[in-house]
Amino acid sequence: MAANANLTLRQLEKGDADKGFLSLLAQLTVVGEISKSQFEERLQLLQAKQPDYYIVVLEDLDKQKIVASATLLIEYKILRHCGKVGHIEDVVVDDGYRGQKLGQRVIAALVSYAQRQGCYKVILDCSDSNVSFYEKCGFTRKEVQMALYMTPNEAK
Repeated sequence: MAANANLTLRQLEKGDADKGFLSLLAQLTVVGEISKSQFEERLQLLQAKQPDYYIVVLEDLDKQKIVASATLLIEYKILRHCGKVGHIEDVVVDDGYRGQKLGQRVIAALVSYAQRQGCYKVILDCSDSNVSFYEKCGFTRKEVQMALYMTPNEAK
């Protein structure tokens, strides 16, 4: 990718299914077979949850391709004077666009959004191999992540 690519940062839109959004997510984890109508239905649901569910993308306008994305979820607490916490998830930059600080750009956009929404902190989980990247974004290592995955039958 040229360092001067024509990139724009914006929210995820309905037409992004046709701009490689699902292929981008597949560079991060399992996406599964999702039809265009399933994508549009899910996006409509997520948009109805704004401002508490916010997905940003970077689009290469010349190629009409989504090249980076990240999600912020806002959790409402009773703790901290009924505060709010931002959770960053699903951070991904296209393989061909890495090394251009695009990940830092989407993270900064979500942190700024969380501040505007009144979050007292923003947290995320990452692998050990990504710690230095998130430290460059201003995050510090704290505690340990735990996970319990449900089998498909248990998740219903």
